[in-house]
Amino acid sequence: MQILRAANYKVMPWKNGLGSTTEIAIFPANAKLDDFDWRVSMAQVTSDGPFSSFPGIDRTLLVIDGAGIDLNVHGRVSVRIDRNTIHSFPGDQQTAATLIDGPITDLNVMSRRGIVSQHVRRINVMKRQDFIVSAQAFLFVEHGTATVRSASTVDSLSAHDALLVEQGSAPVAIESDATARVVIIEFGRQS
Repeated sequence: MQILRAANYKVMPWKNGLGSTTEIAIFPANAKLDDFDWRVSMAQVTSDGPFSSFPGIDRTLLVIDGAGIDLNVHGRVSVRIDRNTIHSFPGDQQTAATLIDGPITDLNVMSRRGIVSQHVRRINVMKRQDFIVSAQAFLFVEHGTATVRSASTVDSLSAHDALLVEQGSAPVAIESDATARVVIIEFGRQS
């Protein structure tokens, strides 16, 4: 179990140079933008415009702050992504976003097609919830604070902190006195 603190995330330019992204985690740890197996990042989107192209990558996008965006992926119907939507799309298709009502912050999950699959969901943590880790798992606190417990560790996570749990690890419990919103991402190896 590895705790990732928001204060330590790496800020870097978007691949297309039109903005900046905050890299939360990348696997393997020394990977670059053209050879990662998976990557999780946040970005502030302050204007309409194109997304960076990521050949061979599947993407999932969530809006974690702001009203949302209309996402236009080449050859597909436009999709509205708001604070309750999770949307997946191919990272190698021409994609552009139009802001609905002002800037947003998004959470972007990327995985290499044919190598790693991804399953992304949100939960509201109002009491203790136990997780058996059957795949490499990534938990991101979208809002609020949460306590995480494993066999040997108890730690508190604030908004935008994250937890990386390796496959086969001991069960993990998450609890919150108030409602914390947590994004759970499971990365599975494809054969």
